[in-house]
Amino acid sequence: MKAVVCGAGRVGYGIARELAAEGNSVTVVDWSRELIDKVTTDLDVRGVVGHGSHPDILEKAGAGDADLLVAVTYSDETNMIACQVAHSIFETPTRIARVRSQTYLDKRWADLFSQGALPVDVTISPELEVSRSILQRMETPGAVATAPFANSRVQVLGLHMDAQSPAAGSSCNQLLELFPDLGFDLLGIQREKTLFIPERDDPIMPGDDVYLSIAAGQVKRALDVFGLDSQRARRIVIIGAGNIGLYVARALERVSGVRVRLIERDKSQAERAADDLRRTVVLHGDGLDREVLREAGVEDAELTLCLTNDDKVNLLSAVMAKREGAKRSLCLVNDQAFEPVKSALDIDVMIDPRGVTVSTILQHIRRGRITGLQSLAGGQAEALEGVALATSPLVGKALNALELSEDVTVGALVRGDKVYFARDAVKIEENDRIIFFALRSAVSDVEHLFRVSLEYF
Repeated sequence: MKAVVCGAGRVGYGIARELAAEGNSVTVVDWSRELIDKVTTDLDVRGVVGHGSHPDILEKAGAGDADLLVAVTYSDETNMIACQVAHSIFETPTRIARVRSQTYLDKRWADLFSQGALPVDVTISPELEVSRSILQRMETPGAVATAPFANSRVQVLGLHMDAQSPAAGSSCNQLLELFPDLGFDLLGIQREKTLFIPERDDPIMPGDDVYLSIAAGQVKRALDVFGLDSQRARRIVIIGAGNIGLYVARALERVSGVRVRLIERDKSQAERAADDLRRTVVLHGDGLDREVLREAGVEDAELTLCLTNDDKVNLLSAVMAKREGAKRSLCLVNDQAFEPVKSALDIDVMIDPRGVTVSTILQHIRRGRITGLQSLAGGQAEALEGVALATSPLVGKALNALELSEDVTVGALVRGDKVYFARDAVKIEENDRIIFFALRSAVSDVEHLFRVSLEYF
């Protein structure tokens, strides 16, 4: 596949890295020579310096014979025009644009992104995707990573094991013997920065991050088995009333029994938030001010969400909130260089907004019938959901007898309301939804399993 990526920032870099790693021909366009030099030095991609929406630059980048254009610059307008030019002049088949402004995404203008108007096949709103990711994390408070699949019938969770975890020292087989009716499977273990797919009798060690697939109705019980918090927070403090903070606050207002208090430093933004929200107490103040935190009731908070646009403010406010008595903390952190200090700062969950956006875009790029995707373990692995079509090599084979590479394992199979796991002898049928867990090097193997043959059409 030939792809043109407009924008060499962290999202564009992440998309180019994933596509190039799978052997695709990738060209990255950006006006910054410094960013182009970095991406071409680090990755096996071609770089073009110039404006991503200019026809001559897109022509130089190879849009004329590209299969895909992904426009993820910092400008919504540049992204949309790049898609328009790619369609009108170069007839690029698939066009994806990152659109940050919620005005463009208002339901009143639903016809804006269509072949007769702006020909964008997929619009990605980073703020909406990040907000949804935060709300998903809140559903599973004890997890460090979570991803719903098959219309939320299956969850893939990342759990951190400490020495007090009752599961530490046990293997998957031993846990299944102890809890034979528990709908889960062990997919991966990250130990000292190395991620691997374990054998059934490999023990889980203290300090491991483990990745599990769990039937949705069993999530609470599974968290209890692993000794992790399963109670959803009811008293919440949000720091930051930007678009993400407002979206999360609005969603929480619709949940019965949840009390939310929101802190915003900018006075005009705090006033807008107070006008927009109905059941949320909005405080004008600094999230780094102990008195403001106490006024917000942080000492009784079960969860503090630090959602400003400043990584350092988010990290420090999370530390202060927990020092004042908050039970758990979640931070938005764009700079991955802060990841190593997570444990030292006692921060429970760090969400990388750009990582979330990359995962969402990749879901729409993957070939075959990939219907769900989540990048895990800092991009070392992906959980992928696909539909088994009649021409798929999976159909007719027993789930527990699939011949897969050592870097791929079955997460679950969903048929209607039933969930099956890798140990089950069920035969795969057409239209079954199957979730796989694959190390990055083996993602293309999973795509091949869901390939669509010409006879399907």
